[in-house]
Amino acid sequence: MGTVERFVDEGARVLVGDVSDGAGAALAAKFDGQVAYRHCDVTDESQIKALMDEAGARFGGIDVLFNNAGAGGAPNRMADMTGAAWDSVQALLVRSVALGITYAIPHMKARGGGSVINTASIAGTQAGYGPIAYSTAKAAVIHLTRVAAADLARDGIRVNAICPGLILTNIFTPAEAVPPGLATMIKQTMAQSAPNTQPIEKAGLPADIAAAVLFFATEDSAFVTGAHLMVDGGLFVGPRNSWDPEMRQERTRMMEERRATFEAAQAQDAQSG
Repeated sequence: MGTVERFVDEGARVLVGDVSDGAGAALAAKFDGQVAYRHCDVTDESQIKALMDEAGARFGGIDVLFNNAGAGGAPNRMADMTGAAWDSVQALLVRSVALGITYAIPHMKARGGGSVINTASIAGTQAGYGPIAYSTAKAAVIHLTRVAAADLARDGIRVNAICPGLILTNIFTPAEAVPPGLATMIKQTMAQSAPNTQPIEKAGLPADIAAAVLFFATEDSAFVTGAHLMVDGGLFVGPRNSWDPEMRQERTRMMEERRATFEAAQAQDAQSG
């Protein structure tokens, strides 16, 4: 939604595909004439193709594709992972991206090229930032972005990815799993704690993602393809002691205490000797 709003501000016409029909219809009504909505379950290949074909028919082609649909998916650890859990997550987070690109290609060629932006994640770069199946899928999106960029470069189609960090969106409070009151509490807690979890002292917002997507969508990134951009407040730059002044001070204090203890022991040994 944040990206749609930013693109509308920039004068784009947008076709939104989602399974949240109420929110999609409201968005289309809010930006009547610039935004249209079509129901699209991205785990269904035929619905992806229909979405791309409608965009091509509405706009005379497709200039920009943002493959952004997703959810946290199966929480299983390796010991209790199932084939069904793997398949559902990969279908939603990887297969949908690949097929989105595939069915957008003819419509982008009709415009002489285009830009594809895929949502990966910081979870696709190292362990600890998401469930196993989700993280594996997001790593696949990063590599899919590279190989698709190479494959489509001479067609004038650029393919890049963004890797969000902690962004305050509904992915952390899905409506089917979290009651509204609890969701509000979780979001408030996240908003308060987020500035202390990464070097940049602010919570990540949808507008931050929208700005990165806009960069990849425009000629400002005309010489960039196959890249993935970390939009994570610096979370990936290093361990906490590399950027948190309090931790650095604590580390220095501990080193000084060890030195003082060592020197005191050395002095005592010298006296007793």
